[in-house]
Amino acid sequence: MGRVTDRVPSSPLADLLSAEGQALLSELRDHDPARELALATRLRREHPAELVSAALTQARLRQRAVAKFGAEDAHRMYFTPNGVEQATRSGVAAHRAARFRDLAPSAAVTDLCCGVGGDAIELTRAGFAVTAVDLDPLTCEIARTNVRTLAPGGPAPTVIRADVLEYDLTGTRALFIDPARRGGRGRIFDPEAYSPPLSWAVDAVRRVGVGAVKIAPGIPHELIPDDFEAEWISDGGDVKEAVLWYGSERPDAVVPGGRRATLLPSGAALAGRGLPDPPVRKTGRYLYEPDGAVIRAHLVAEVADELDGGLIDETIAYITADEARPTPYATGYEITDELPFNLKKLKALLREREVGILTVKKRGSAVEPEELRRRVKLRGAGTATVFLTRVAGAPTMLIGHPARA
Repeated sequence: MGRVTDRVPSSPLADLLSAEGQALLSELRDHDPARELALATRLRREHPAELVSAALTQARLRQRAVAKFGAEDAHRMYFTPNGVEQATRSGVAAHRAARFRDLAPSAAVTDLCCGVGGDAIELTRAGFAVTAVDLDPLTCEIARTNVRTLAPGGPAPTVIRADVLEYDLTGTRALFIDPARRGGRGRIFDPEAYSPPLSWAVDAVRRVGVGAVKIAPGIPHELIPDDFEAEWISDGGDVKEAVLWYGSERPDAVVPGGRRATLLPSGAALAGRGLPDPPVRKTGRYLYEPDGAVIRAHLVAEVADELDGGLIDETIAYITADEARPTPYATGYEITDELPFNLKKLKALLREREVGILTVKKRGSAVEPEELRRRVKLRGAGTATVFLTRVAGAPTMLIGHPARA
């Protein structure tokens, strides 16, 4: 399919951008979905039914998008159902744009599979001239509108409707590819079933010489090309994505074969040093729970080395240490009790200490937190944290509380 840059005539987006559509969206901004039927009935007496339906759909999508883009931006953007599901959250996209600035400070960036424009917005805000490519015509219209609305001071985007597998990359300076990882049956786990396949995306970035490919954070490490750096990104403690980076106009901006964990919003970044697995040792006074990005990047050994700690079990990503040390890469807890797994003993101990608020964490245990809370019947004003895990292979309960800063 060739390049198509013209606007889509009589699109649903054009109706929403009209004065009447904008007034409807403004009225629906904070509507209660539970009262939507009565609201829709009233609005259809005042506006065309098709426009009311489109506005209600958009209002729902915007409410879902607040978690990714914040209320101020989400309620100025436009979405499709797939677009809001697969869009990069703004904080992660801003971090990626900053890394592109390190890789290719003077380049334009081509954004293949641009979706609703989440990455294109932040690349434009960072000063890049962006060429955004997607196959769906409505998605292209939405991406163009979103970038122009949220990044009005940056270079105007070039939005092209095309099949990315046939798009001509000649002259591209830097490339970003965000393959679709959802299909008709939900999430896709096989990277070669991505659209486009991971192997195609990797080869495309190699041909350009500088770029990145967004992938699922659960990708097996053996599928990561040796000449790419892999970065896992968490935001607010939740792992959001992984990215494969390649090439650079600046030395050492990308380390081929390297592994990195980046924690947002702080921006703390941990690079792998090729350390061996930490030793297994007895439980010390403190237990550390590494950030999910650290675990996904296989960098628990680097954090354990920083904490002068070891593992409680060779298969469990909990680090134990004798001293409290601040680190952005793990959350520390002071352990007061270590008991073999026994719900009756746990219930008696919590009742004795009048624990009414219990945080349950599990790793290596089949017990569900809600089931445990139901069975121990909490009462009192005290608080505690219990870790259901294994210590040296044995099912164990570790009880404690967050370590003081």
